[in-house]
Amino acid sequence: MVTPIVMPKFGQMTEDSAIVEWLKKEGDPVAKGDVLFLVETDKSVMEVESFSEGTLLKIVVGVGVSVPVQSVVAYLGEKGEKVPVAAPSRPALSSTPSAPVAVPPLRGGAPVAAAALPVSPPPPPAAAQAPVSATPARFRISPRAATLAKESVIDPRAIAGSGPDGRIVEKDVKAHLAANDYAGLRVSPAAKSLAAKEGLDLLALRADIAGKRIEIADVERAIAEKPAPLSKMRQVIAQRLAHSVVTAPHFYVTVEVDMGGALAHRARLNAAGARFTVTDFVAQASVLALKEFPTVNSSTDGKAVRWHSRVHLGVAVNLEQGLVVPVIRDAGEMTLAELSQRAKALFDKARAGGLAPDEMSGSTFSISNMGMLDVENFTAIINPGESAILAVSSTVKKPVVRDDAIVVRPIMKLTLSSDHRQIDGATAAHFVNSIKTKLEDDALWSALTS
Repeated sequence: MVTPIVMPKFGQMTEDSAIVEWLKKEGDPVAKGDVLFLVETDKSVMEVESFSEGTLLKIVVGVGVSVPVQSVVAYLGEKGEKVPVAAPSRPALSSTPSAPVAVPPLRGGAPVAAAALPVSPPPPPAAAQAPVSATPARFRISPRAATLAKESVIDPRAIAGSGPDGRIVEKDVKAHLAANDYAGLRVSPAAKSLAAKEGLDLLALRADIAGKRIEIADVERAIAEKPAPLSKMRQVIAQRLAHSVVTAPHFYVTVEVDMGGALAHRARLNAAGARFTVTDFVAQASVLALKEFPTVNSSTDGKAVRWHSRVHLGVAVNLEQGLVVPVIRDAGEMTLAELSQRAKALFDKARAGGLAPDEMSGSTFSISNMGMLDVENFTAIINPGESAILAVSSTVKKPVVRDDAIVVRPIMKLTLSSDHRQIDGATAAHFVNSIKTKLEDDALWSALTS
């Protein structure tokens, strides 16, 4: 029986995903547990496996195409079976679907099972989507004109056509070349060949180098400057953070923290074989402060307030492909050692590209630590669904006044970004000062680490 393979839903917020690589090709045999393809979600690359066996009859969705979750991406069945003419965009779910089977990740992503659903019968085929043209819908050019433009390595879309309905004809291209002194263009053969291969316009290149001879280095520079599409991850980061800045009025409060006591406790613990970080201490102090100020651990859409009884702490991790925020669930119930161990495990998974979607969602408060990057102060953008985020800067030795005397102390700045719809300035100030007080409380750290 022919069964469709659908795009799985990787998390509550995932609406569509794109295939980045097919590991099977049409005609290949497929066994249960075989990884069929890799999918780029908003935060990671995931493996999708099959829990049915047969032959991969047809691939419906190619590499780089983003489709809604539950869309058909391929068909599996016996060799020689016919598949539907067009794939349904949203296949009907069987009342008794088979359970997915997970396998260990092969390329750093968490395993996800692809649903293989019986066809009984398939919904009406969806209308085929017309391909998006790289040129305007009304762009018209004759074959002779197109050939001349291609041989000249120019972009004909800037040429005004004199033919019927604005069609560009050969004389229009010749007039464009003459008007731009194409005969006086100086270009090396290698540069012209590379420009043609990359679809560049020699006339535009000449304008960039002020009439000098176009060399291959000029073409390579133009290639490097060509617009490139953002990755799925960067697109989602852009959308979410732009939405946060527009919808949540950000309010900032900064305090300076004397980290002498906390760093001394950390040094003693690490000397005994532990591996605590400054982030661990900031996280523990933040969790304790959130219990005192539940307003900061809540969220609002401007119309209603959602209170969170538990602290799910997000800690930002910078990866080469973008920023991810692993979530330490129930951080308010953890000791300092437990919190540190959980954070390290999540950070290791993040750097290996193995975080599951559920491990990057549901946070109620977040921390962004740039202390290792030698920054004096910065502000962070609130994650959608939260009301505040704490920016942690570098710890630096500074002269400060203590008991009317100038002494040198390790000082760290903390900046709280708050959603002013939910958190008033005084509340933000009291909260961030509560974190400061806890970080400077030697007796507290002695009690927490004894």
